[in-house]
Amino acid sequence: MRTTGSREVYRNPWIRLREDTVERADGSTGVYSVVEKPDFALVIAAERDGFWLVEQFRHPVTRRAWEFPQGTWSAEVLTAGSGGTPEELARAELAEETGLRAARVEHLGHLDLAPGLSTQEFDVWLATGLTPGPTAREVTEADMVAAFVTEAELRAMVRDGRLTDGPSLAAYALLLLSRGRHQR
Repeated sequence: MRTTGSREVYRNPWIRLREDTVERADGSTGVYSVVEKPDFALVIAAERDGFWLVEQFRHPVTRRAWEFPQGTWSAEVLTAGSGGTPEELARAELAEETGLRAARVEHLGHLDLAPGLSTQEFDVWLATGLTPGPTAREVTEADMVAAFVTEAELRAMVRDGRLTDGPSLAAYALLLLSRGRHQR
């Protein structure tokens, strides 16, 4: 597929929507809408026999949702071009949302969020050696709560539909694969 034209449809500090005119391999043409969003970090904070999750209200699905801590730099930081490395983002999101600081973070992988719709990608990190501290949640995260769940409880939450966040499920799959790699 070849892009023959592009126009911006909408933009705010967090998202850009563009409409591309495309020519397919068979010569037919069409329009493809693309959502551009900055990449984010997702952190699996692990200790003892479980993980730290956060729960917050997610407006697009109009309900509260459990997930691993995740996010990107604030719009102000992105606009100023003063973010940091993917690892620094992971450490910042973990501290911001849970108050936890990690002695170690291990990169588990890099994934596409929704490649048929968006340019957004994310890095998955395993954080260990955790120590508590204060949170620094953004105003949009004021209703957020953090909770420790055992791995057995996490699996039960997935099975019964209490944890449905796609990136969190993909991150957990990467963790399970990394355990297999370390056991060989």
